[in-house]
Amino acid sequence: MKKYLLSIYQPDGDPPPPEVLGPIVREVEAFESELRQAGAWVFTGRLHPAGTATVLRPDAGGVLMTDGPFVEGKEHIGGFVVIQAPDLDAALDWARKATLASTLPIEVRPLHD
Repeated sequence: MKKYLLSIYQPDGDPPPPEVLGPIVREVEAFESELRQAGAWVFTGRLHPAGTATVLRPDAGGVLMTDGPFVEGKEHIGGFVVIQAPDLDAALDWARKATLASTLPIEVRPLHD
């Protein structure tokens, strides 16, 4: 089976209040449980806020290091899921479930074998 990266984009700033976040967390946990039961789950990671990032880039024969995310924006990748699926259509079905559970945009990209 092919592997796919589901990148979860979340807005910068404080998380929603518990009465909003609680139901979302339960939906995401149910989604991850369904992934595992189906044998589609490979790996999940949740990231600290984008402001904790450090970017390194080549610079005149050396390396320039800067604080903060690589791209400035109002939302950044807040986490990701690596899944395995027989094809892109199946991966997109999982992504649909992920976006409904998380209420956040999901980007789907295949990984090279």
